[in-house]
Amino acid sequence: MKTIKLLSVLFVFVLASCASVRVQSDFDSKVDFSQYKTYAFHKNGIDKVEISQLDKKRILNAIDVELSAKGMTKSENPDLLVNIFTKERERIDVNQFNMGWGYGWGWGWNPFLWGGNNTFASSSVEGTLFIDLIDAKKKELIWQGEGIGNITQNRGNKEKRISEFVNQILAQFPPKAK
Repeated sequence: MKTIKLLSVLFVFVLASCASVRVQSDFDSKVDFSQYKTYAFHKNGIDKVEISQLDKKRILNAIDVELSAKGMTKSENPDLLVNIFTKERERIDVNQFNMGWGYGWGWGWNPFLWGGNNTFASSSVEGTLFIDLIDAKKKELIWQGEGIGNITQNRGNKEKRISEFVNQILAQFPPKAK
C-alpha cells in the first residue's frame, strides 16, 4: 500500500516538472527600452522557422497579445522588429524505485533481503522558443528571450501551452532597470 502512495506522489512530481517553462533573457544593457513603442514582425526571419503555419500563427498571436498588454502597438514603421526561432528535441526520463525489506547490513548482495526494483521510462518532446527583439533603425538585436519546456501535440492544449511559453518569456521584457 505504501508503494502505491509513493508512486502516486512521484507521478505528481513528474507531471509538475513537465508543466513548467524555464525562461531566461539577455539584452543590451546600453539600450533605453522606454523608447520603443511600436513593433512589427520580421517576415523574412519568421518565414524561415521550421514549424507548421498554424503554430507560427499561434505564436505570433500570443506575442501580439503580450506586447499589446505592455502598451505597444503594431506599426508599418516600427521601432522594434520581432523575430522567432524554435528547436525541439526528444527527452527520455528514466526513474528507478527500489524497495526492499528484511535484515542484514552493509551494501551488496544479502540473502536475507527481499524486495523489488521498478524502472519507469517516459519520453516527451522538449521545445525551445526564442523571441528576438531587433532595433528596426539600427538592425541590431537588443533583447532575446528563451523558453524551454515540454510541448504537446494535443490540439486542445497547444494554444494554451504556446501562450504560456510566450507569456513567461515576455514577462522579462522590458528588462528591469538596475
